[in-house]
Amino acid sequence: MNVDGVPFRTIWLAENGETVEIIDQTRLPHEFITLSLNSVADAAHAIRSMQVRGAPLIGATASYGVCLAVREDASDSALQAAYDLLLQTRPTAVNLRWALDDMKAVLEPLAASDRVVAAYHRAAEICDEDVAMCRAIGDHGVQLIRDAWDRVDRTRPVNILTHCNAGWLATVDWGTATAPIYVAHEQKIPVHVWVDETRPRNQGAGLTAWELGQHGVPHTVIVDNAGGHVMQQGDVDLLITGTDRTTAAGDVANKIGTYLKALAARDNDVPFYVGLPGPTIDWMISSGRDIPIEERDPAEVTSITGRTAQGMIETVSVTPPGSAAANYGFDVTPARLVTGLITERGICEATTEGLLGLYPENR
Repeated sequence: MNVDGVPFRTIWLAENGETVEIIDQTRLPHEFITLSLNSVADAAHAIRSMQVRGAPLIGATASYGVCLAVREDASDSALQAAYDLLLQTRPTAVNLRWALDDMKAVLEPLAASDRVVAAYHRAAEICDEDVAMCRAIGDHGVQLIRDAWDRVDRTRPVNILTHCNAGWLATVDWGTATAPIYVAHEQKIPVHVWVDETRPRNQGAGLTAWELGQHGVPHTVIVDNAGGHVMQQGDVDLLITGTDRTTAAGDVANKIGTYLKALAARDNDVPFYVGLPGPTIDWMISSGRDIPIEERDPAEVTSITGRTAQGMIETVSVTPPGSAAANYGFDVTPARLVTGLITERGICEATTEGLLGLYPENR
C-alpha cells in the first residue's frame, strides 16, 4: 500500500538479501521509521514489543526470524532454539505457530548446508502467499460493500465500522478487514470508515487512521464507546474486524473491545463480518474459551503517548498514582454474533460446517 505515494510492504529484505527490514509500528503515526533485523533475537523483540503486530505479519516475521537464526547456525539444535524463542513471543495469534511449524517442516529434512537458501525461499513464499490471500479476502468481501451501496440506492457512501488495526500494517499487504475497503476504493465504490481508537494501544487511531489517510480513504476516528451510538443512529452499514485466532467452530479472538461491538451490532441489526486468512484458523480447538488471552503491561493502560503542540513525542500518565490496572489484549466474540467470515476462499457462516465447506481438507 502507499506511504506518501510510495508503495510499501510491511516486511522486506534489504539489498544484501539477508537482513530483514520492517516498519517500526510503535513509532506511528507520528514518525515513519524502518528498522533492520539482523538476528533471531531482533525478530523476537520486534514481535514481543509490537514493532510488528497483527497475526499474519507476526507469522511472516517469525518465518524470517528462522531465516536469521539458520544463517548464524543451521544445526538442528539452533533451529529448535529459534522455534522455541519465537513461539513464546505472543500467545494469542495462531499464525505464529503456523508459520514456525511450516518453516520447521521445510527445514528439518534438509542438510544443514541447504537450510539457509531454503529458509529464505520459504519465508518469501509465506509473505507472497499472505499478500495473495489478503487480496482475495478483498475480492470476496467487496461484494458485501457493493450490496450495502445498492441498499442505500447509491445515494451516499457506505459507512463501515472497524476496530483495532486489521489493515495492511497487520499483514504483509492489503490487510484482512481493510482488504474489502481498499478493493472498494479501487473500484470507485464510495466508502467512509468509522475508526475506533482502540485503547489502550490506540491501534485504530494511530495505525488504521494513518494507513487509510495515506491511501486516500475517507475516515473518522471515534472513541471506542461511540460505536454503539453511531450504530443506533443508523450511521453504520456493516462492521468488519480482523481476528488473531478463529476456532474450528467460528469463535473469533480479536483486540479487546471487539465483543462489545459485536453485541451492539446484533442489537442494531448491523451485519458483523470478520476477515481472516486460512492460517488464522485454529483447527485444534472448537471453543473460544480455549484461546489463550494475552495480558500485557499495565503501563499501556495507565499511560499514553502522543505528540505535543511543540512537536515533541511524550508519554504521560492518565491514572492516579497507585491505581491498579488490568491490560487484557484480546476478547472472544462467540460465533453466534458473527454474521459471516470473509476468507481467501470465499464467505461462509461462522460454524464448523461453514468453515469446512471452504477448507474440506481439515475434515
